[in-house]
Amino acid sequence: MPSRHRAFLIIAALGLLAVASIGLALMVGSLRIAPADVLAALAGQEGNGVDVVLQLRLPRALAGFACGGLLALAGALMQVLLRNPLADPYVLGISGGAGVGALLAILLGWPVLGVDALAFAGALGAMLLVFGLAHGDGSWTQSRLLLTGVIVAAGCGALVALMLTLAPDDRLRGMLFWLMGDLAQAGSAGPSLLALGGALLLAMPFARELNLLARGLMQAQALGVAVNRLRYAIFLLASLATAASVTTAGSIGFVGLVVPHLVRLATGNDQRLLLPASVLAGGSLLVLADTLARTLIAPQQLPVGVLTALIGVPVFLFLLSRQPK
Repeated sequence: MPSRHRAFLIIAALGLLAVASIGLALMVGSLRIAPADVLAALAGQEGNGVDVVLQLRLPRALAGFACGGLLALAGALMQVLLRNPLADPYVLGISGGAGVGALLAILLGWPVLGVDALAFAGALGAMLLVFGLAHGDGSWTQSRLLLTGVIVAAGCGALVALMLTLAPDDRLRGMLFWLMGDLAQAGSAGPSLLALGGALLLAMPFARELNLLARGLMQAQALGVAVNRLRYAIFLLASLATAASVTTAGSIGFVGLVVPHLVRLATGNDQRLLLPASVLAGGSLLVLADTLARTLIAPQQLPVGVLTALIGVPVFLFLLSRQPK
């Protein structure tokens, strides 16, 4: 268990990283804005690029931070729930269900609000389907939950492929961008920030019990942990966090997989530190990746999911090579 002083230093460093990543996102892009003008815009004063900062970049950066934090938090919770440090928040088919809902709304020509609503409904539907099938006759093991999620995700992938095949050319680009993750249509950051704050506040009271669960099911039960209640709560919370992120920014991979594992290597496995540290690190990573996606080939933009995959794949392979034989 890390000392309070060390834990404070880690959180403070990650907090500074989060502020720096958001500040960088406000300054760079197809139109570069000086730091003084960014500070003036945030203070409500006149300056160059005030509208760009307040109406375009700030909401996008905050939404990106919230989505990255939600994915990292969901990943940390799923890795404890499945007792697998390489588990991913998308492993239970939540992203696939959201993808089916979002692409159906785009195919039908619905507005952005309808796309978000149907994506969230699809994510909840996939969550309930996985939970119902995995729970089955009352037994619930990590392997059964994982296999059920994989099968549901495969079915959702088939539906997504079918809709992409049937989609007209004028809607195909938007569907592909959603599938690869895109913060350009994130809109207001308020709902995703509220979701992040609520998810973290709900997760932190379970941190001590999660520490015991990470040691093993039997040991946690022997120490008085209500394991079944805890697993249901963590499954629901991780699923809702993933659904909120996917609804806001589309399917963005590897943040929930890589960030909690890297944070765990640096801080240890104490969930009281790991959960908030993962939120700060995941949010910072996604903001930096989105900033890079906006500036690499400016004024054109890349889907942020492409950048997170290019970062995550080599990191994942490195982490996989470190696992014991």
